[in-house]
Amino acid sequence: MSRTIKHVLIGGVIIMTMAVPTVAPANEKDRKLTIVNPQTLYDPTPNGYSTAVIMPREGRVAYISGQGGQDGTGALLPDFAAQVKQGYANLRAALDALGARTDQVAKLTVFVVDHDMSKLGVLTKSVKEMFGEALPAQTLIPVPKLAVDGMLFEVEAVALLD
Repeated sequence: MSRTIKHVLIGGVIIMTMAVPTVAPANEKDRKLTIVNPQTLYDPTPNGYSTAVIMPREGRVAYISGQGGQDGTGALLPDFAAQVKQGYANLRAALDALGARTDQVAKLTVFVVDHDMSKLGVLTKSVKEMFGEALPAQTLIPVPKLAVDGMLFEVEAVALLD
């Protein structure tokens, strides 16, 4: 390779390196989720979720596997309401292990075996107790069966980490 080409290539690398912008440290506001519930759409908050949640540009994302109604020994609790309560307790334990708060959860996906409208009250109460006003986006998926016989509920989450 000729000396001129080497200088052009090296010069090009230097120019490209110098053109990369530096990133300023994110402030606290830049690391918060933004909840969006457009007035032109149905208000989902009475049912325990938000229409959309915007993640900030900066931050790490954690994907939390489905948490069900198993206690610390792996035994399933006997009924739907007990499994929902335990599933959210397990989700809170996973968040705690990550050093995350509930207001850092952007998205929930809930799986319910043999879903019917009678189960919505239990689900709504549980999610509101855990998340308060910072309701994440959420999707409920009715399923015929989950991974373990007798499992009636599972919740997975996407959370922003500081």
